[in-house]
Amino acid sequence: MRRFIPLLCLPVLIPAAGLAAPVAEVPPPNLPPEAVVVAALDNHPTVAAAGQRVTAARAAATALARGSHEVLVTGTIQARDVTNERRYAEFDTQVLRPIRLPGKAALDREAGVLGVDVAHNRMEDSRHQAALLLSQLWFDWLTAGELHRVDLANAAVLDEALAAVTRRQQLRDAAALDVDQARAARDQAQGTAAMSAADMAQARALLAANFPDLPLPDQPPALGDVPTPANDLPALRDLVIARSHEIGAADREAARLGTLARRAERDRIADPSVGFRAFSERGGMERGGGLVLQIPLGGGYRKALAEEAGAQASAGLLDLANVRREVEAMADGDLANARGRRAAWEGIAASARSTMQAAARTARGQQLGAIDLADALLARRQAHEAARLEVAARSEAIRAVVKLEIDSHVIWADEDTDEHPQ
Repeated sequence: MRRFIPLLCLPVLIPAAGLAAPVAEVPPPNLPPEAVVVAALDNHPTVAAAGQRVTAARAAATALARGSHEVLVTGTIQARDVTNERRYAEFDTQVLRPIRLPGKAALDREAGVLGVDVAHNRMEDSRHQAALLLSQLWFDWLTAGELHRVDLANAAVLDEALAAVTRRQQLRDAAALDVDQARAARDQAQGTAAMSAADMAQARALLAANFPDLPLPDQPPALGDVPTPANDLPALRDLVIARSHEIGAADREAARLGTLARRAERDRIADPSVGFRAFSERGGMERGGGLVLQIPLGGGYRKALAEEAGAQASAGLLDLANVRREVEAMADGDLANARGRRAAWEGIAASARSTMQAAARTARGQQLGAIDLADALLARRQAHEAARLEVAARSEAIRAVVKLEIDSHVIWADEDTDEHPQ
């Protein structure tokens, strides 16, 4: 007489979103509130440090606008003792101030403004990198929680199955081998659940340590379904390039280096210093004053500095081309990844549905005495593995779409960073 465990007929717990057929519109993934995320990103050390560099760049721009041409005062006071005469008090003083030649001050101001633009774009890029880190850690936690829930459900079913077969063995309706098989399956399921609980705790600890300002519940929210963005994927790909702060920083840096190259070329003609000199000798019997003019004569040194600045400007343009190429490659990769991960998830979800149906049919066959308990337990293990694989594939698909939205600054971006001149 074949024995059966009715509890094995329970379906494997795969989220309904993973089993439903793809639809045109799906809800977005479970993300923290936008305002909470923005505050956590603004308080991240790398973003705060980049903000201080913006402040430093503004101070540097002010210094460039004012110039380093400061008034220089020199003077001497001395006593002169003349033989057969007397002792005389004398002094000599000179006031000098370098003067920037026409055009140099404007270039200095332009370089300062561009330096602030560079620092601001780099700060926003630091914020963007922090957002990518938060997204990664957030979905690590949600994925671990989803896997743990799947493991707990599987362990609960197998625990009830062990209780059922134990009762049948006590009634001499099941062999000791059946009890051993059911207990082994239950213990393995509990071990898997314990491992996923450890993964979930570790993921939460990493998230909390990196973003302590982000309030977290004790248990992770549901992973949710793969989102359908408000913008279509190719449009998001274009926004990744149009709103890239990496390109913005490289563009402003190339412009700044070009300005510095023009400034160095003008500096081959040195700035003159103009001032006034006054003196008194022989106790005031000889007095005088006049204008002073100093003009450094530039040579090979200033020429070499101008050539260096020109080469740096050319390198800046090449760096800009390389950064633009890298960002375009990243945008294309984001688009391909979002499409591919969703297609992969849909295929794996379909496989999980089929595996669950096979497990249900196997359980019914075992209930009717046509299939052994070992075969039913094998079908359940395969269904559980398929459920975990579906969660992992769904997580990767969600991450791909969310990364595209973060890279395009559709989510988790400051209000003033939607568009940036390139």
